[in-house]
Amino acid sequence: MTETSYTVTGMTCEHCVKAVTEEVSAIDGVESVAVDLPTGAVTVVSSGQLSDEAVRAAVDEAGYQVA
Repeated sequence: MTETSYTVTGMTCEHCVKAVTEEVSAIDGVESVAVDLPTGAVTVVSSGQLSDEAVRAAVDEAGYQVA
């Protein structure tokens, strides 16, 4: 298992958390996603190394940005 953390900007509510969680969870290999709304921290646990570009694209699809 690999754990990687990102900082996501623009999230302001639980809907934001849900949108980011759903998009990032859809990436192949992602086991779990934990989002801390106050800090913008998104921790992704995956079965292998994830492409940062894949995570950035998923966060972008949700309507937010990786800092």
